[in-house]
Amino acid sequence: MKKLLLYFSIIFIFLTGKLSGQTYQLTGTPVNTTGWDLVSNASVSGDFIQLTQDVGSQFGVVKLATPINLKYCDKWKVEFDFRIDGNGTTQYGRGDGFTFWYLSNPPTGFTGGGGLGIPSGANGLMVGFDIFNNSTEGQMSKIHVLYGTNNLPVGNNNIEYNTTAGSTFHTADLNPTQPFVGANYKHVIVNGEMDPVNTNIWHIKIQLDGVLLVDQAFTASGGAVGMTTGYFGFSAATGGASARHSIKNAKIYIDKVPILTNTVTPFVCVNPATGNGTVDLTSFQNQFVTNPANYVFTYLGPGGTPITNPTNYQYSTGTTNVTVIVKDPSSTLCDNGDGKIVLTPTPFAANDVTLTGCNNNNAGGAIFDLTAAALSSVPGSTSVFYNTMFDLNNHINPITNPSAYLSPAATIFAQVTTPLGCTDVAQITLSLFPVVEVQEATLRSCSIETKPSTGLFNLTTATVTTQAGTKQYYPSLADAQNGTNEILTPITYTSPNGVIFIKVINGNGCYAIAKVNLIVIPPVFSNILEDKIICMEDTTTLDAGPGFTAYKWSTGATTQTISNVTVGTYWVDLKTGDCTVRQTVKVYPSEQPVITTVDISSTTVTVYVNGGTSPYKYSMDGIQWQDSNVFTNVPRGDNHIFVKDAYDCDPIDITIVVPNLINVITPNGDGINDAIDYSALAGKQNLVFNIFDRYGAKIHQADKSARYKWDGTVGGRKVPTGSYWYSVSWNENDKKNTPIKYSGWILVKNRD
Repeated sequence: MKKLLLYFSIIFIFLTGKLSGQTYQLTGTPVNTTGWDLVSNASVSGDFIQLTQDVGSQFGVVKLATPINLKYCDKWKVEFDFRIDGNGTTQYGRGDGFTFWYLSNPPTGFTGGGGLGIPSGANGLMVGFDIFNNSTEGQMSKIHVLYGTNNLPVGNNNIEYNTTAGSTFHTADLNPTQPFVGANYKHVIVNGEMDPVNTNIWHIKIQLDGVLLVDQAFTASGGAVGMTTGYFGFSAATGGASARHSIKNAKIYIDKVPILTNTVTPFVCVNPATGNGTVDLTSFQNQFVTNPANYVFTYLGPGGTPITNPTNYQYSTGTTNVTVIVKDPSSTLCDNGDGKIVLTPTPFAANDVTLTGCNNNNAGGAIFDLTAAALSSVPGSTSVFYNTMFDLNNHINPITNPSAYLSPAATIFAQVTTPLGCTDVAQITLSLFPVVEVQEATLRSCSIETKPSTGLFNLTTATVTTQAGTKQYYPSLADAQNGTNEILTPITYTSPNGVIFIKVINGNGCYAIAKVNLIVIPPVFSNILEDKIICMEDTTTLDAGPGFTAYKWSTGATTQTISNVTVGTYWVDLKTGDCTVRQTVKVYPSEQPVITTVDISSTTVTVYVNGGTSPYKYSMDGIQWQDSNVFTNVPRGDNHIFVKDAYDCDPIDITIVVPNLINVITPNGDGINDAIDYSALAGKQNLVFNIFDRYGAKIHQADKSARYKWDGTVGGRKVPTGSYWYSVSWNENDKKNTPIKYSGWILVKNRD
């Protein structure tokens, strides 16, 4: 038979799946003996149970008050500490020992002396720790194991002498190496495991202070055969000799494999045609434990009959109870046979449901997931969907996309089938939430000054709906439909003329998309306000023109025009409607003309001018003006020339010198007209005096080294009598360094 793991006191331990299990133990200070019987001389002494005093002819017992059923326990474990001490007797030393046992009948008539307290004729498992050799009447330390009836030889209750083949074992005398008698406690571990083939065979292991002393199989004999229920306990006895026998920290493990629930009542039905049904019992394993693959399941039908094909178990009408036994092959836990599957066939009825969806963006219907409809409470049920009952009854035209079915408000039908093959028809009502109402809107924005083709828009101000809901903003319709590229800063959205889209989502998760037109209001500038050119000393008037609702000048003026404006840069803010633009205007000084060159030929002066704005006016007194740049009959000496351009600004003027004209020299040494002398112009800048022959070849340069004179010689030799050309050039000592060129001819008369 299968055995449970044994424990001595009730505690809860955490195992896979849930908190479960039972233990029995004798621990604490003083020892907690709730649920235990102390018999005869047994008593609590601090943290241990003293079975006998150090007195002869005593016995003591501690046992569970109620029996334990070991039906499903194929592994078990016992731990305890014992101590045997005392004074003993002169003749026999100490005696006699104690026994741990599991006995099938309530133990009575406990035996003293060499019987180690075991009742005569006891049936079950007995593990004796014997310290007195009844044959030699000397001290020893032996372990005796019996799995049977304590009556062999017949009428003898001393386990030391029982040698039933296959049911007993006696260790050698351990006194030389592991004596049982002493002041210190010794630790014992006893493991038992049922043979997987023969439930009457237990494999027993016994360790004493970590040393394995017993490791073999025992076959039940006598009254232990087929035993299912018994009492756990310890007994000790003294006879002619005495000893104190003490037990503490005793634990006997009898925990079952924990299960999540004891009873599973699945929905089952029968096929009307056959009157029975089939079910996969293994499909309920995860209702008993969290990880079914870690366990071994056994199923018993009515009357305890093993079910050989649990994946296809046939049942009929009425209630069928199936016992489920759960075994954990990797641990020492006992099998749990508390599980039950109760099969009570009932008619199957599918559930009519209503699905409500969103007619998003008024698309004409919603996309429904028909597979999400709770049509059946039976796990594993399947459904096939049809538009009409005619199609369902004839099994034609099933809906091919039930997880994404686009439909207006309608009624469709489903044939629902349970894993057991039971079917029913469910009606699915497809309903639509109210449509989200939106309207197209337009937003206008003044252009951005630095980028006038764009405007700054607050998209949240677009009135696209009067209904409550959240809004999302997108640059395109496709983005709004797909939820991509959302505009995350709708309050400060920069855009040229164009459109954006707002998705309005209500509390049901339905949405509609509204188009918003974005219009950039172009800047409106004055078409008459233009840059001006004035004389530096003048002022002017700037006029922004009519048609604006407000003006604001950089001068602070708020009028259409501003007067007495001097040269400089100005701006005006021009308001049209809600938009204001800033227009800049500049007042430039007119460019003054520049006298670039003055040519003097005899008494004719020609003035060359550049810059400014033509036509130019010329004057030699600043009063009388002429259009021509040529002045004739200009008197010798210093003269003024005045020039102004078309802007009639203050004229520019320069001073020129018209040198004295010498047309003939007679270099004969008489001191009269011996040389041409322009040294009077030596104060001018870059003064140069050049002489040319009639062929244009320069024959003399009268610069500073020649003191700006020519005496009619070249290289010390007199030139031939004849006419020669000359030119005198310099720069006036004015701020423009005006270049002057004076030219003429001279007759040289040399006497040979």
